Amino acid sequence: MRALSPPSIRAAFRGRLGGFTLDAAFTVPATGITGLFGPSGCGKSSVLRCLAGLQHLPGSNCEVGGEVWQDDSTFLKPHHRPIGYVFQEASLFQHLSVKANLLYGAPRSSGEARADAVGFDEVIELLGLSRLLERSPRNLSGGERQRVAIGRALLSQPKLLLMDEPLSALDRLTKDEILPFLERLHARLSLPVIYVSHDITEIERLADHLVLMHSGKVLAVGPLAELQSDPNLPLAIARDAAVNFDATVESYDTDYGLLTLRIDGGRLLVPSPPAARGELRRVRIAASDVSLAREPPHASSILNALPARIASVSPIGGNEVLVVLTLGRDGDGGRLLARLSRRSWDLLRLAEGVDVYAQIKGVALAPGRDGHA
Repeated sequence: MRALSPPSIRAAFRGRLGGFTLDAAFTVPATGITGLFGPSGCGKSSVLRCLAGLQHLPGSNCEVGGEVWQDDSTFLKPHHRPIGYVFQEASLFQHLSVKANLLYGAPRSSGEARADAVGFDEVIELLGLSRLLERSPRNLSGGERQRVAIGRALLSQPKLLLMDEPLSALDRLTKDEILPFLERLHARLSLPVIYVSHDITEIERLADHLVLMHSGKVLAVGPLAELQSDPNLPLAIARDAAVNFDATVESYDTDYGLLTLRIDGGRLLVPSPPAARGELRRVRIAASDVSLAREPPHASSILNALPARIASVSPIGGNEVLVVLTLGRDGDGGRLLARLSRRSWDLLRLAEGVDVYAQIKGVALAPGRDGHA
């Protein structure tokens, strides 16, 4: 029997929008968070509006989880598409309480609820809204208003959640306050999310897959770590280039306050408060925090030195090289980036295919997916 392919989101939007030309086609899983990333003005929000049916480009296609929303003979109006939409500004009804705002978009049909429907109490718990229900939106902070807007979108029972730079109007402290709530949604709900941002730190924290855009076109589509470590794409050659790993907690050393995390191709020791065995965490390793050694390091303060193999090398400017590593003694693990001086590369006599040790000077550990640091 032929295996069923996993549900996906397929989109191809082509046409003129005023003086802007959009030619964006991609297929991503209908699960997890897909980031739409690129510089301001590259067409990210236009793609989101096309997905929502707010923009109609004839000759385009859109299919979500096997349901055709647009093709040559079909175009579902926005109110016929099962979507939740979160904008940059919360746009709450000022004359209604938080609770009334949350319930405003909830289905009023008495028909049987979907098995995957999100309940009111679950949304309140996930977004930490229980103390806000009777308040007026006028008495909320920017982060609280946006959490209410996200809750309202979820309670409309969408099959797809669209988020158009939902944190761009917030300051850094407020962003850091709300990101753990988004991570909790990611961990607890199966609802697919298309998340637009021009801030790579948000994408690194949240996204599973990435659609990389520039000037109205799609440069690349794939898992986040795969695109981060592709030397032919702008993410890898940026000064702040990094690769993210989804890690699993294996143990905790109470004497030294260190987590042991398993990643694809090795284990990391990371300073952290206690965490439960099996908990999923996301780690970020910057290319500038990785150095290479030909021999196992001795008497070093660096906690993490992982066996790896050099997969490729690319020049950056005249005096640096970007090295793509594959972790593990056989080089069959996840990919990591290292940014080295050309002098170090030559002195160590490095080359593609050579086995090395990746000395990792720093690991950024995101809060737990349950929202706790």
